[in-house]
Amino acid sequence: AQLVESGGGLVQSGGSLRLSCTAPGFRYSGIGWFRQAPGKEREWVSCISPNHEYILYSDSVKGRFTISRDNSKNMVDLQMRNLLPEDTAVYYCAAGHPSCLFETYEPKDWGSGTQVTVSS
Repeated sequence: AQLVESGGGLVQSGGSLRLSCTAPGFRYSGIGWFRQAPGKEREWVSCISPNHEYILYSDSVKGRFTISRDNSKNMVDLQMRNLLPEDTAVYYCAAGHPSCLFETYEPKDWGSGTQVTVSS
């Protein structure tokens, strides 16, 4: 099984982007989004559990990003609104603990990432 991200790009500050993660074979896994900016550590962004019991966001994106999941299509999307230059990073999706306990159980399966660049 493989995770593949898409939807990254260049957008102006205040704009929107929608990222998609195709995750066949991970129907019963929590799917999370992470990001890593140049020179910074990887940061957890959001997670959704298999049946939507848990939908979680980091404080830095809460209220601006929305995660959604369509199990019939094996897809998890991240709708990003009101983007800021500090959101610039490579965004990764990852499959892991079904209750999104990613701090305790680091995901083992990762996509290769998609670049998001927000200009000021």
